[in-house]
Amino acid sequence: MYALVDCNNFYASCERVFRPELNGKPVVVLSNNDGCVIARSNEAKAYIPMGAPAFKFEKVFEEQNIHVFSSNYALYGDMSHRVMTMLSSYTPEMEIYSIDEAFLKLTGFDFFDLQDVGKRMRKEVIRGTGIPISVGIAPTKALAKVANRIAKKFADHTGGVYIIDTDAKREKALKWLKVEDVWGIGRRHAFRLNNLGIKTAWQFIQQTDDWVRKHMSVVGLRLKNDLEGKPTIELEKVKAKKNIATTRTFDHNLTEIKEVQERVSTFAVTCSEKLRKQNSNCNAILVFVHTNGHRKDLEQYSKNMVLKLPYPTNSAIELSKFATKALSLIWKQGYQYKKAGVIVMEITPVVEQQLNLFENSNPRHAALMHAMDRINKTAGAQKVKLASQDPGRTWKMRQERLSPRYTTKLSDVITVKS
Repeated sequence: MYALVDCNNFYASCERVFRPELNGKPVVVLSNNDGCVIARSNEAKAYIPMGAPAFKFEKVFEEQNIHVFSSNYALYGDMSHRVMTMLSSYTPEMEIYSIDEAFLKLTGFDFFDLQDVGKRMRKEVIRGTGIPISVGIAPTKALAKVANRIAKKFADHTGGVYIIDTDAKREKALKWLKVEDVWGIGRRHAFRLNNLGIKTAWQFIQQTDDWVRKHMSVVGLRLKNDLEGKPTIELEKVKAKKNIATTRTFDHNLTEIKEVQERVSTFAVTCSEKLRKQNSNCNAILVFVHTNGHRKDLEQYSKNMVLKLPYPTNSAIELSKFATKALSLIWKQGYQYKKAGVIVMEITPVVEQQLNLFENSNPRHAALMHAMDRINKTAGAQKVKLASQDPGRTWKMRQERLSPRYTTKLSDVITVKS
């Protein structure tokens, strides 16, 4: 059996853990730069649609007394780690699917009451972290997703735990679930299926294997088998990222190459830090720039370039050099640039580095990068920089409603007076 554990309204729940007076009140969390609504408590869903631009709903926030927070990723990441650590005590076979979801393979639970196991998970996670969760348990991953949706949707009746353990329950659940809500069926496939009169998950699995393979490839066939109760989609192991990107929208338009060059160099340094964190090198780098597409009164320009590197590297010095070279090749003077970014690609493990005959990464950079990472980790981010970076500039998002980092910053820890 598989369990899918999902944290309820995760970002909003994290804010409520340290502000219990917000329980039962509408809460929303905004995206980067306080742009759009990316999380809502149940109480806020009646007033604010997902993805709503914050500036358009300021009046609604005020009229409905909705509590608005900027994204506090340091807090959310730490709370997620605490939840996942507690769940890992149930089984070593676990796939962290997202910041607020995890699949658990319940091997060896044949003689356990799974309803009690799910209730115990909920009780322990709420007691240990304050985060409410929903638990769906079923013979396959896809059905566990369905069970979790039922557990959350009908929480008053399920108590936040639902198990699909019979064919009757499976049939009832799949006849209830709309095909567009099936895990793994994207918008394009859902549109096609609806046009063919296939409205529910149950109708989907009534199609023949050959039809599903033809129209939805082998991936769709695996999903169909999983929904039929045949375990086909296995837990995925944690893999190193295939591409790593650092992109930013500037707070104002930039017109000089030196200004954008400094930003691109900083983005390359950030990518190099992420590469080293997962013990990887990259073999290609993409740099892009573009103007503000919303400013129709300005001339528009957008360009990117991919450089194949002469050797694999994760050195900030080398990646900064290649990134600024790519920028110089795509730069056009006379435009007002609003966004730029760096993406490192063709990522390979450091231990599998292929040496070249004539040119390789500077071997002295490894010790230097290690020292930079250690200093920046202990003394604070971006304390040590390259000469191509502005020593007095630190990029910061607009976070006018940021809550304290209660669990990751000592000065923000709650003080209890007794």
